[in-house]
Amino acid sequence: MDTVTSRDGTSIAYQQAGSGRPLVLVTGAFNDHTTCAELAAELSPGRTVITYDRRGRGESGHRMPYSIDREVDDLAALVEHAGGSAAVFGYSSGAQLALKAAADGVAISHLVMYEPPFAFDTGQFGPPDLHEQVADLVAQGRPGDAVALFQTAGVGMPAEFVAQIRQSPMWPALEAMAPSLVYDVTIMTSLASPTQAMADVSMPALILNGTQTWPKLQHAAKTLAEAMPAARYEEVPGGQNHEIPPEATAALVRDFLDEN
Repeated sequence: MDTVTSRDGTSIAYQQAGSGRPLVLVTGAFNDHTTCAELAAELSPGRTVITYDRRGRGESGHRMPYSIDREVDDLAALVEHAGGSAAVFGYSSGAQLALKAAADGVAISHLVMYEPPFAFDTGQFGPPDLHEQVADLVAQGRPGDAVALFQTAGVGMPAEFVAQIRQSPMWPALEAMAPSLVYDVTIMTSLASPTQAMADVSMPALILNGTQTWPKLQHAAKTLAEAMPAARYEEVPGGQNHEIPPEATAALVRDFLDEN
């Protein structure tokens, strides 16, 4: 992977494919640059698609203390690398981060947000101090408990279901990403509702959710679209359980970028 250097000196690893107008993909919790690989492959014909490891995961570095502003700087460095302006696709907490970056003045030409987990209603995505609870468990050397707390208190999974996941082959990978999970929960709690500057973002914006996603994510997407002056809302056929259907999502993204 190639790298760019963020404002604080952190190395951010990325992959780039295709040619044409640039599009940067920003992923969410438990994600790295591979999470949206199928979506990137669908979108790369006709445009330059950049996927990256957010700080603290994959091949990217990180520096403490963590702040959302530093993640905004990371995205700004990638946009600058892409030519000084780029469209951005944000997924889950990555969508919240992308909207914050747009509000902070990063040169984003078009913004697509897939199921941003804004609460709008108090406590919808867990208690306000959830990021502190998760961080404490990670600091105590209990990454599995940190992951389980996020899944139950933040996502709303039944404890019995999470107990089953803890016995699955995927669990070690989730535990390994627990330190960066703190970053995502910080975004979700600190930006539980968009700031006024975020709601006022006026570049063309497309807000998506899957037709079979969780009701609270559909509510968040619709409410955000109503709050933003130049946003439109669409449902992605077949999308369920907060997952991205690559082909159907790419078709909507292509149409949006080509129209604007």
